[in-house]
Amino acid sequence: MLKLHRVEPSADLWADRATYEDRLIFHTREWIRFVAECQRAEPLLAVVTDRGRPVGHFTGLLARRFGMRILGSPMAGWTTSYVGFNLRPDVSRRAALEALMPFAFGEAGAAHLEIRDRGLAEKDLGGLGLRWDAAPTAVIDLNPTEDQLFGAMASACRRNIRKAAKSGVVIEDAGDDPAFADEFYDQLRDVFAKQNLVPTYSVDRVRSLIRHLAPAGNLLLLRARDADGRSIATAVLPWYHRTMYFWGGASYRPFQHLRPNEALIWHALRWAKERGVTEFDFVGGNAYKAKYGTTEVPVPWARRSRSPLVAHLRDAAKQGFALKQRTVARLTRQSVAIPG
Repeated sequence: MLKLHRVEPSADLWADRATYEDRLIFHTREWIRFVAECQRAEPLLAVVTDRGRPVGHFTGLLARRFGMRILGSPMAGWTTSYVGFNLRPDVSRRAALEALMPFAFGEAGAAHLEIRDRGLAEKDLGGLGLRWDAAPTAVIDLNPTEDQLFGAMASACRRNIRKAAKSGVVIEDAGDDPAFADEFYDQLRDVFAKQNLVPTYSVDRVRSLIRHLAPAGNLLLLRARDADGRSIATAVLPWYHRTMYFWGGASYRPFQHLRPNEALIWHALRWAKERGVTEFDFVGGNAYKAKYGTTEVPVPWARRSRSPLVAHLRDAAKQGFALKQRTVARLTRQSVAIPG
């Protein structure tokens, strides 16, 4: 029978976690520090044991919302895709999830739990008092040759990549440019404005991500410049172990006809492949990503609350955030329109 035991971070603990084949960047010390800082949350690390023998790890963060403790692994809005477990290949994820329930609502003292684990499937969730949403992601297998990867894209996507090159669009590694976060965020505001929305997070989150991940060498920051040298698009791409992730991309609308976004993705795919990365994860299943030759992978987002009231508060908060985002966008447009 599996059990979870909370542990304190240590050099030996991080070293052991790095031996698991299912490890993701979202399980690393750097990423957890990033989320903890942005969400004012407390990291919660646990060892999974089977009759006293360590067989895995659980990663989560405790935060306080509405005066209650929530355990996110992760929570929606944390700009973190999957967390959950690291487990030995012979250990059942369903059994680990079952063991998480008494731990979350007992030792961890949580009133609400959310989990999205890359290895969990909907068949693992039944009978545990969980509610869940389908939350697929789009991935690209980077094992084929570059020619095969390019050929798997939609013809229009290939044309756009060629057009970007012919138009003089150049992709560069922004490296440690201190202006990159503000540059990306300014372009991101333009992306959201197209949908009459505002970004769901502030520029401080971008700065925090760069500050925590860049020193570890697990972050690729790309910039697209037009023929006149202007920055017209950017991309933020964390990577670790076998996977690169599309954390964020942005571009200015007046230059989108030059197709810098497709050029950025194509550059990132080749960059990752050259470094032995075998998967590119778009972190979401939006339809526009299919043009890159993606495969959809189901990754359910599950949740459970101590009481129906807590579940209602969670759903109300999600709806309230969406309304607030639309309202802020409307007020922003109105303020810009007022003659000064």
